[in-house]
Amino acid sequence: MADFLDEKRREMQERIKELRPLVDEYHRLEAAVQALDGVGARPAAPPAPRRRATAGNGSGGDGSGRRGRPRGSGTRGRQALELVRATPGITIPDLAEQMGIQQNYLYRVLPALQKEGMVRKEGRGWHPMEAA
Repeated sequence: MADFLDEKRREMQERIKELRPLVDEYHRLEAAVQALDGVGARPAAPPAPRRRATAGNGSGGDGSGRRGRPRGSGTRGRQALELVRATPGITIPDLAEQMGIQQNYLYRVLPALQKEGMVRKEGRGWHPMEAA
């Protein structure tokens, strides 16, 4: 039995040696992407890790019955609002392209901003409310 365990331990150690350079490269690339966030016209931030649910009633404290922050209140919501202000009449496909994200996310964010009175929709385009 000890021979079997020693053999498996040796195999795993050899595999770790094979993978170490790849892990190191992964960490270097991850650091480079983080350093480049916010540089240039199209930042491509890596997806945020999912948060685990915490103990409690599951409410975000806003009475909506959902956990986490209100929809459209995050960084992407602010970024979309800035682009709408800079380019009144911009469409969701154009917003998604400029932000470097998928369109489907914006189909949730912009209606939330509209509900808060920050933007309005005219046809396919989105406009800031102060331009009314």
